[in-house]
Amino acid sequence: MSGNGAKKVADMAVKAGKAIDWDGMAKMLVSEEARKEFATLRRTFEDVNHQLQTKFSQEPQPIDWEYYRKGIGSKVVDMYKEAYESIEIPKYVDTVTPEYKPKFDALVVELKEAEKASLKESERIEKEIAELREMKKKISTMTADEYFEKHPEVKQKFDDEIRNDNWGY
Repeated sequence: MSGNGAKKVADMAVKAGKAIDWDGMAKMLVSEEARKEFATLRRTFEDVNHQLQTKFSQEPQPIDWEYYRKGIGSKVVDMYKEAYESIEIPKYVDTVTPEYKPKFDALVVELKEAEKASLKESERIEKEIAELREMKKKISTMTADEYFEKHPEVKQKFDDEIRNDNWGY
């Protein structure tokens, strides 16, 4: 990769690293195993990003051909210089991204839908937990009428059983 192209890659990696909300993503993790895997991912990303910044963001030092001519001789150095200057590094043509971009975009849409459903379910569960905690506090002093008021489906079930002369034995 040419020095300029490598610098562009390094610059893009820096921008990508700044755009990632690592703390926001970490808050969404539930299990300890997921947190460990996420920490490993983050460390790996930062290591690669650091390597890109240090190794590839610098322009290579120009070759001092005169220094080598003095020590080796001009004929050999000229041969190497000619060979060096004739090297053409081909431009990278990305044929992979166009193939996988639609699949990736579809997965992102699916992920966002799953995230919405998950958040909705989390809200429902949080409400249910709050109700159960409240009921746990009141259960020792709660009357049947208060319970049936909160759970009319249970009262209906009991009323149906009594009406149908079903006493459970």
